[in-house]
Amino acid sequence: MAYLASIHKPSSIRHSLKLDFFGDDDECLVVAKANTLEFYRFNEHGLRLRRSISIFARVTMLEKLRPASATTDHLFVGTDRHGYFTLSFNAQRRNIQTEKPHVDLVLMGSRDARHGERCTVDPNRRLMVLEVFEGVFTIVPINEQSKSRKKDEVGNLGDPLTCRIPQFSIRSRAVLHGTTTPTMALLCVDATSNLRACVKELQYPPEPGADTVNYVDQPLGPGKYDWRGARLLIPIPEPTRGVLVLCDTRIVYISHSNRITKETPLPRPTIFVTWVSLSTTTYLLGDDYGKLHLLEISVDDQVNHSLQDINITMIGAVSRPTGLVRMTETCIFVGSHQGDAQLIELDLPQRSIEIVQTLPNIAPIVDFTIMDLGNRASEAPMNDFSSGQARIVTGSGAFQDGSLRSVRSGVGLEERACIVGMEGIQGVYKGLSVGGAGDLVDVLIVSLLHQTRLFHCNDGGEVVEEQRRLPGLSMRETTIVAGVVGGVGLGPWGTVQVTPSSVRVIEARIGGNTASWATPDRLPITDASLGTDANLVLLALGGVRLVLLDLSGQPTVVAETALGDGGQIACVHVPSIRSDIAIVGLWQGASIAIVELKTLRVLRLESLAAATGEATGEEPSVPRSLLLANLVAHQPPTLLVALANGTVLTFAMDPSTFELRSRKSIRLGTQEVKLQRIVTGPSLHQVFASCEHPSLIYGDDDGRIVCSAITSKDARCVGIFDTETYPDGIAVATSKGLTIALIDRKRRTHVRDLHLGETVRRVAYSPALRAFAVGSIKRTLRDSTELMRSQVKLVDEVIFDRLATYDLNPDELVESVTRAELRNEHGEWVERFLVGTGYPSSAGYLPNHGGRSLRGRILVFEVDEHRTLQVLTELEVKGACRCLQVVQGRIVAALLKAVVVYALEYEGARASLVRKAAHWTATVPVDLAVVGSQIIVGDVMKSMSILEYHEGSHGMPDSLEETARDFRVAWTTAVAAVADDTYLEATGEGNLNVLHATEHDLSTTTPRRELKVTSEMNLGECVNRIRTIDVAVSSNAVVIPRAFLGTTQGSIYLFALISPKFQDLLMQLQSRMAVKVSNPGGLSFNNFRAHRSALRQGEEPFRFVDGDLIERFLDSKESLQEDLVKGLGVNVEDIRTMVESLRGLR
Repeated sequence: MAYLASIHKPSSIRHSLKLDFFGDDDECLVVAKANTLEFYRFNEHGLRLRRSISIFARVTMLEKLRPASATTDHLFVGTDRHGYFTLSFNAQRRNIQTEKPHVDLVLMGSRDARHGERCTVDPNRRLMVLEVFEGVFTIVPINEQSKSRKKDEVGNLGDPLTCRIPQFSIRSRAVLHGTTTPTMALLCVDATSNLRACVKELQYPPEPGADTVNYVDQPLGPGKYDWRGARLLIPIPEPTRGVLVLCDTRIVYISHSNRITKETPLPRPTIFVTWVSLSTTTYLLGDDYGKLHLLEISVDDQVNHSLQDINITMIGAVSRPTGLVRMTETCIFVGSHQGDAQLIELDLPQRSIEIVQTLPNIAPIVDFTIMDLGNRASEAPMNDFSSGQARIVTGSGAFQDGSLRSVRSGVGLEERACIVGMEGIQGVYKGLSVGGAGDLVDVLIVSLLHQTRLFHCNDGGEVVEEQRRLPGLSMRETTIVAGVVGGVGLGPWGTVQVTPSSVRVIEARIGGNTASWATPDRLPITDASLGTDANLVLLALGGVRLVLLDLSGQPTVVAETALGDGGQIACVHVPSIRSDIAIVGLWQGASIAIVELKTLRVLRLESLAAATGEATGEEPSVPRSLLLANLVAHQPPTLLVALANGTVLTFAMDPSTFELRSRKSIRLGTQEVKLQRIVTGPSLHQVFASCEHPSLIYGDDDGRIVCSAITSKDARCVGIFDTETYPDGIAVATSKGLTIALIDRKRRTHVRDLHLGETVRRVAYSPALRAFAVGSIKRTLRDSTELMRSQVKLVDEVIFDRLATYDLNPDELVESVTRAELRNEHGEWVERFLVGTGYPSSAGYLPNHGGRSLRGRILVFEVDEHRTLQVLTELEVKGACRCLQVVQGRIVAALLKAVVVYALEYEGARASLVRKAAHWTATVPVDLAVVGSQIIVGDVMKSMSILEYHEGSHGMPDSLEETARDFRVAWTTAVAAVADDTYLEATGEGNLNVLHATEHDLSTTTPRRELKVTSEMNLGECVNRIRTIDVAVSSNAVVIPRAFLGTTQGSIYLFALISPKFQDLLMQLQSRMAVKVSNPGGLSFNNFRAHRSALRQGEEPFRFVDGDLIERFLDSKESLQEDLVKGLGVNVEDIRTMVESLRGLR
């Protein structure tokens, strides 16, 4: 059984719209990204994400409505399920609700519209015209005022009607202004592939009781006009009226009297793709090359407001737009599928633009590679895997928007200063310098194994070492804890240092006293904790006694106790949010004690044995770090307990009874974790968890506690260093030194890009060479002709800069790039890059090849000591080389209808590729994956087959034998091996199939085994690439991560196999949630994720669990959670813990 969860949500923007949705002062922009709707707040500061919702369908249309009874706009949403629904915002409940549930428009036997689903609203708001199927317009009435209609029904949508037309391929359409009945202008392709323009005057409203709408047809403009190159129609509003036709080489105006009165040639040919109106006479046009054009029409007000002239000016370049939205008179939002979304400011007098904000977009992911897994190789120590530990490098965008992007999901650290050459840091603390100005915290106390060092910020903002800032500190021993102390209402007045032998207090004023307290009976201080804004410190002496000191004067003992029953103290904590209690971690029984601070009397004793391993038969782990913090607003404080085995437990603490509830756990590593509080607001905190996989624990906007990986792999411990030079700064101790950094407040996707302005067709990474090989395609215009040129680039992994470039032949396009470890002429294994190319069929016979038709090449590159690309050898092939892999030191190539194995052989220093074996495939192999001697072949039409490579021996040649095959028809895009005899396949229809090779049937004569589907689900996005991963997981892991998937919509998914003992539980939970968890529009989850192709429509996902749905369990009300788990044999807490661990994967 399979599990899938998104680790990077879709970022491609296909549709966008401005509306008054929330009813406040700020404008709202809504964008559609696959099955996600994102609502942005727009004001003078730009765009800021306000809310995001997922629906059980892909969004294909957006429009706004304003019913008479509503005070805000309603959002009309069309979906790929051939229907629509409407949403509104409930200001009282502060949530988005469904106004009109999903309306099904399915017409059996009809084909989908060729140019996608589109929606157009009549300028007089009488109706909406939907294009969902070929040859059919769906007319959705907008209720108008009438005697028989209630007032609150005005503006709502009526029952849909159909209007059948003979035109099947409609390139563009527009509803005309100033007509008595709704009238549409169409630009369509007829049966002879010629463009035609026509006008259809709808006979609306229809006769009472009729469910169809008729029309009157007439040509648009002259009947025999040559419309070649026409792309878009722009309706001109009153008083001018008419329509503009945007062509590749000209702009044509057709007046309201249906005559061509103006035809203006373009300065240079282009392909227009979208437009937006700035005024009745000014329009902004976007073309396929990312250029923005300002179109202005001149109107003669004296002669019937007739159009006199058309002027067009190119004013700037942006991402290739899929939509333009006018936010203000001069501010435009540019949505893009293949580039970053942008917010631009127009300077109309200067005919220029300025990009004021960019929203990153990594769609489409043409290819990607996994650079590292955050030291999560299969031989590494086990911990809970998180995708935030992985760094993925994608080839994103297309043509002028193409780029190489490094994607990492997690909490970012922005480095501001660094001190190197200091190893073994045990702790980092803040202090007040003597004679400092006011309460300025500018001293950094760094504890090493056998000494303490001081640092401070000089006037230039540089962090330098300074011994004189805090006279009186003990510098020759390690510091257990240090910090700023002060009385309530008095502010900070000094610095305290706790060492194994003493407690020292240094006043910050000039000439201030230094007071100290030495441990009695030579008992060492093993742990200590300071009370914030109070002159108290709690000490653990020798691990057996608790001592509370008052630091307001000479340090004096306030309370002292020895825990009974031989209790050994592991750690102590005085909460900053509670001045009356302390929390003590005990070795005995792996327990914690909550004590009254002033008397050290035990108030509550809580055993952690069941949470730390006793329930599973393992040795209980001991608490090593404690922290009580307010992570979530309006909820009880959270107690975090870090254990010695790398696990962090969280509890909700009752403020009055100190009862611990809602236990959750996450495994961050195998070493003990240190917890450090970070203040994020007047009363909220975040917690930095330092370990081999550092993480940030915080509360999100939905009231959940989230644990996200830090993008830095090296953080041993942290301390607050909030100074004038580094406001909100933290000091991070690494294995090599000390870093001053700023930390993100929550998890986000960090994207670092190298803009190439070319399509990154393929990307491969070599850890040994510390570089990427990138195959790109550059598009240029020359004399109105598009030219394509390919290159192979070498890119450095650190600075993300180009090191070398190799130009391919004219018309030759890169098809595949992979990294390989092959033998050199001395028999040593060395790193190589393999490149496969192809020529388009239009290239014909190429020069310099003896009149032969060259269709592709295989090139082997080496990287020399100067980090440049050198061709080691090349081989001409008769077809495009779609994919390259390596099997047992041999090169496997997917060619036209064949899979061929080559050997790299040497004659002296000269290398050559020698064909060793071949296998003919059903049609065209498009993807390969190799495991051991197995070659998994993805066929463009005939699904998947498994080949076994046998190296020749005893004079026999090498061979390829087909050992298993899937006999279904499937348009494969990517394949991978995810377990023994288990394979993952992605198809062009957006389906994911898990196949398993059955045992050989002895009753048949064929040696082949059959690949049978064991799990299937419709993802709704086309997967371009699957990359497998091999990570070690604990024995009680719910799922086993196996692969990452990259899609055309910019999504990255984590694929995993479900552990057998959790399969039934997850399937039952998903089945219940699919029915009981509400979704916008009332859409069905089972229909959304069911297999869907031209041959078959499933009813529900088959043995496939959608992690995004499962994680919504945590967002559900407690009553619904209890209803969902009823009869599953587990309680709500068990399911919460399981789902929390699943959410930690991403």
